[in-house]
Amino acid sequence: MFKKIVWASDGSESADRALELAKALAVQDGATLLAVHSVEYLVGPRSTGAFPANADEDERVAKISKQVEELAGQGIGASAKIVQGGVAGAAHTVARVAEEERADLIVAGTRGHTALTGLLLGSVTQRLLHIAPCPVLVVPGR
Repeated sequence: MFKKIVWASDGSESADRALELAKALAVQDGATLLAVHSVEYLVGPRSTGAFPANADEDERVAKISKQVEELAGQGIGASAKIVQGGVAGAAHTVARVAEEERADLIVAGTRGHTALTGLLLGSVTQRLLHIAPCPVLVVPGR
C-alpha cells in the first residue's frame, strides 16, 4: 500500500514511538523510509548569525542518523534528510519534503520536545494534519 514513508522526527521519545510503527509499515509493505528532521534556528533583528534553537541539536541529529543506520542494517531502505526549517516552522518543512519526495504517508508522534509551545501555539503534528500533501498517521504518547 505504501511505497515511501516519511518519519517526522525531532529526536524525542514520542518520535521514537512513531518510528516503531513506521518501521513495521515499511517492512509490511516493502516501502522505503525517509527520516525528516527540521533544524529550527534562532534569528533576530540584531543577530550576527543563526543558531540552532535547541542546544542539543547535534545530539538529536546524531541520534536520528544512528536510528536510520540501524534500520538500513536490518534491510530496510532507509535514509535521512536533515533540513533547515524556515520561518513557517517544522510542520511546513516536513510537508514540503513529503511533497518533494512524493511520500505516501507521514508518520509522526503526538508530542515532542516542544510540549509547552504545542500548548500555546498548536503542535507541529497538529499543524501537519492540516497542511500535509498525503495522509498523516499520528502515534499517540504512552
